[in-house]
Amino acid sequence: MTDRAQHHRCGKGPRGPRGERPFSVNREEWLTRLEEHQRDLEQRTADVADLIRRLRQDPAPATAEA
Repeated sequence: MTDRAQHHRCGKGPRGPRGERPFSVNREEWLTRLEEHQRDLEQRTADVADLIRRLRQDPAPATAEA
């Protein structure tokens, strides 16, 4: 038996001792997390777009010349 196969047999490697994946998350949890992440990204995008709009509308501040 190879070392790799032995690791799988004794519970080491990509799966835990009971055969589950290390970060076992069900489909609904993934969907919830991804939707929350998407909302966060959409809010950040809106914030950046608002900042760009304000910077384009406001005149450049006068700079002091030495």
